[in-house]
Amino acid sequence: MNHTLGLSLLVLVAGLSACDKQASTASTSGAAAGGEAIKFVKTQDGSALEIKHELFDTPAAKEFLASGKNPYIGKDDAIAAGKKIFQLYSCTQCHGPEAGGQVGPALTGPNYNYAKDATNKGMFETVWNGTNGGMGAKGKGLMDPSDANNGITPDELLKVIAWVRSHGSLTGNEDAAS
Repeated sequence: MNHTLGLSLLVLVAGLSACDKQASTASTSGAAAGGEAIKFVKTQDGSALEIKHELFDTPAAKEFLASGKNPYIGKDDAIAAGKKIFQLYSCTQCHGPEAGGQVGPALTGPNYNYAKDATNKGMFETVWNGTNGGMGAKGKGLMDPSDANNGITPDELLKVIAWVRSHGSLTGNEDAAS
């Protein structure tokens, strides 16, 4: 009986160790516990868009990668930071100082050049990898392919999207899984 109890305890410990290892792997890859990371697609053609999961290096970015939900929506400090980043990357030159459009389209909705931009995931994909309409990729390592450190990070982009959403009626989280 003692041998059976010892064996049962060993199996339980091994099982818990495996669960802990799985949870650790999921959190480092950005996936939600028990789930997979969202899949990104290119705005240009709908093909798969691969973004290195290690770029999602903040709690907010990891949450977005797991769920498609932008946790910065409605957060004043993130919105203020997003406005500064929008200006820093010269987005104002095409989209105007309040993202209402200028040479480039308005980003505040409710109508978008790309319907998917009504969601935060869609807007993220569009900005990260660019469009067919003239906007180049802004994502880290894509904005200037000769410099892997150049470009916007996922966390910065989520703050920009939060700022853009603060100017419109949609939060983009209404259909976070799309």
